[in-house]
Amino acid sequence: MHMDFSPEAPRCAEISFDEFLKVDIRIGTILTVDDFPKARKPSYQMSIDFGPVIGVKKSSAQITHHYSKADLIGRQVAAVINFPVRQIANFFSEVLTLGFADENGHIVLIDVGQPVPNGSRMA
Repeated sequence: MHMDFSPEAPRCAEISFDEFLKVDIRIGTILTVDDFPKARKPSYQMSIDFGPVIGVKKSSAQITHHYSKADLIGRQVAAVINFPVRQIANFFSEVLTLGFADENGHIVLIDVGQPVPNGSRMA
């Protein structure tokens, strides 16, 4: 399935507030970042700490254009934590790290602006 993430993409179908609440979006802090040479597009493999209840989860993200590995360590990111695990090459991505495509299609991570506790759910 191909998704259009451009500013010209049509609106998605309307959903109810109860449907939206099923998407569990949390904040976590990136602990480790590794290159992911087996991915089809340039990507990183990350370990993200979502606090004591959720723990550390793995994510693959195509964010190499705007971010170096050093830029990412200690950075808080938003992620969907209740999607099924997705295998990408030999890596199992447990959460979907969230961002927006810039004018060239490169992903820019969502920024929380100020630190919040790991595991905080989007309100």
